[in-house]
Amino acid sequence: MGLETWFEQLETIGRTLHLMDVLDLFLVWLVFYRVLLLIRHSGAIQILTGIAVLALGFKLSGWLELHTLHLILEMFFSNLFLVAVILFQGEIRRALAQIGSRPFMGGQTSIQASHVIEELAQGSIQLAQKGWGALIVIEREIALDYFVEPGTTIDGEVRAPVINSLFHPASPLHDGAMIVRNGRILSAGNFLPLSKNPALDKNLGTRHRAAIGLTEETDAVVLVVSEENKSVSGVQSGKLSTELDHSGLRTFLYEIYGMVPGSEARGSS
Repeated sequence: MGLETWFEQLETIGRTLHLMDVLDLFLVWLVFYRVLLLIRHSGAIQILTGIAVLALGFKLSGWLELHTLHLILEMFFSNLFLVAVILFQGEIRRALAQIGSRPFMGGQTSIQASHVIEELAQGSIQLAQKGWGALIVIEREIALDYFVEPGTTIDGEVRAPVINSLFHPASPLHDGAMIVRNGRILSAGNFLPLSKNPALDKNLGTRHRAAIGLTEETDAVVLVVSEENKSVSGVQSGKLSTELDHSGLRTFLYEIYGMVPGSEARGSS
């Protein structure tokens, strides 16, 4: 009886180890998947290419006995972890923020999301036609409280007339950004971090730099209305989609929400 119990315990341990191996592999796959997503949605691919070139130089310098170069590259790769933390600090912070993030759209139905999209598109185009500048931030999974200087709480419905009134040149809130959270206007008059990317076009204004800066740090999407050009741009992951007309803006927003125009009608049937 004791021997049978011992074998049963061994069998149980074996099954447990097998399940732990599966869990271990799943977690490793999940980590690599998230890393690949970060690389895809940022400029990290160029940095990784540069590191690969240095790695090749390290090997070649060893074979060719280029001692000084080999020593410098050896010092670089011996501190690679620290270098990676410095180079990818923005991406690392964004990934850590996503761990404690909230679901995008906050339980909105497709009809509610479609209403928000249409009002945002209409309001933005109206602002552009009037030559009124604006910054409209759509919060996604990462909460923006840590990244923006807070403005005035609104907690109102997303409607084109409200957007127009907030960005009217006489409004005290028109210079800041409006934040949309869970399909509602959370606040207005917020100030965003400016991008520190030295490679940006020198002709970009403060609004565009602020939009790029926020989207480099978070997964938010920002609509920028230029009062000079009377045009609307969409910014995601630090990348600009410029000169969007009403149709292009609607398409941009529907893609952000993971929808296609007309899908709300099918979802309600």
